[in-house]
Amino acid sequence: MDVLKYLNLLRGISMSRIRIQNVGPVREGYRSNDGWLDISNMTVFIGNQGSGKSTVAKLISTMSWIEKALVRGDFGSQGLDARQFRSHVSYQNIEHYLRPDSIIEYEGRAYFISYVRGEVTFQKNEENGYAFPKIMYVPSERNFLSSVRNVDVLKGLPSTLYTFSDEFIAALESLSGQVDLPVNDAKFEYQELTRTSYISGSDYQINLTQASSGFQSFVPLYVVSHYLATSLNKKTSQSTQDLSIEESKRIRREIEDLFANPNISDEVRKASLEYLSSRFSYSSFVNIVEEPEQNLFPSSQQQVLNSLIRFKNMHEQNKLVVTTHSPYIINFLSIAIQAGSLLKRDIPTELLDKIKRVVPIESTLKAEEVAVYQFDEQRGSICDLPNFEGIPSDKNYLNQFLSAGNEAFDTLLEIEQEL
Repeated sequence: MDVLKYLNLLRGISMSRIRIQNVGPVREGYRSNDGWLDISNMTVFIGNQGSGKSTVAKLISTMSWIEKALVRGDFGSQGLDARQFRSHVSYQNIEHYLRPDSIIEYEGRAYFISYVRGEVTFQKNEENGYAFPKIMYVPSERNFLSSVRNVDVLKGLPSTLYTFSDEFIAALESLSGQVDLPVNDAKFEYQELTRTSYISGSDYQINLTQASSGFQSFVPLYVVSHYLATSLNKKTSQSTQDLSIEESKRIRREIEDLFANPNISDEVRKASLEYLSSRFSYSSFVNIVEEPEQNLFPSSQQQVLNSLIRFKNMHEQNKLVVTTHSPYIINFLSIAIQAGSLLKRDIPTELLDKIKRVVPIESTLKAEEVAVYQFDEQRGSICDLPNFEGIPSDKNYLNQFLSAGNEAFDTLLEIEQEL
């Protein structure tokens, strides 16, 4: 099978997986599939504080980035060693989670990467159909950027916040005019001359620094996610410009080798050149978001989730990974999946309009592309959230606490009656 046919065969398949044991709060790891946790196009982690949700999300970000760096050749001819691996884990500020018995294995489209008991190995998948990703880790501290623009001058902040700040500034500078926000019919505007951000409605305009905590958390998330998702296929976008000198040299050498080899057919040479180009132009967006519900009313949480799903749906190999404490997020996720299942049927126009009033068509999901995992802080384990025909079960950790609250209140009412 030639390269073009193989890439066409794999188009639209974007599953990768990860196996983690004895890393920080994650001890047993995933309790199914020999510990291999699938990273679906839509992946959600729920659980208590300190149960390992962010740890796994950060390792997905790290391993995805290392795979991309290996594809690019960033580590040179010798590839990745243990010291380099630990330095990339330290970027996420979890290097102290590594122990002598830690196991981190990642299988992506281009590489298998393993860190087992301090030793690093990796193996290239020669026929991979790899979609070069823009990987964005959105930290929970993002609302800080709504108050402070030049975070680079401050020390001691999470490394991910500095990176996210750079993308936020790039996104702001790309805007022209007002941007419709999906919360409260509000609009966002950035005035480049004064470098000031505003939130406005029908009868008000306020500086973002004076806005509610919900807007201060949501606006950076929305603006950056929108910018990166919509810029993938724009040749003028910041995300596909300005290769480094070393990257340019590598591309030139590989192109020269292709043309110098008389044994390569024109068809294979063309396919190889197209693939070579795709290696260094982003063709997918991996959006990893901590707590999208942060400081938001339930209806606003739904609007935020719908926006993030819409950005994911813009390209078939995009991924959205979410950590959450909100039962509403799981509920709204179920709505998006149920709407997606209805769209598979032959629907009359009037019923289609009714679905649109519940959830936008572009924010619906296929059940098979969604994975929801529960984290147990007592055992340091991860398990699947049960589902019925792809719809997440109501019997999850988040709803259990709501039920516990109701039971506690019922107990107090019984005591009142006894009194």
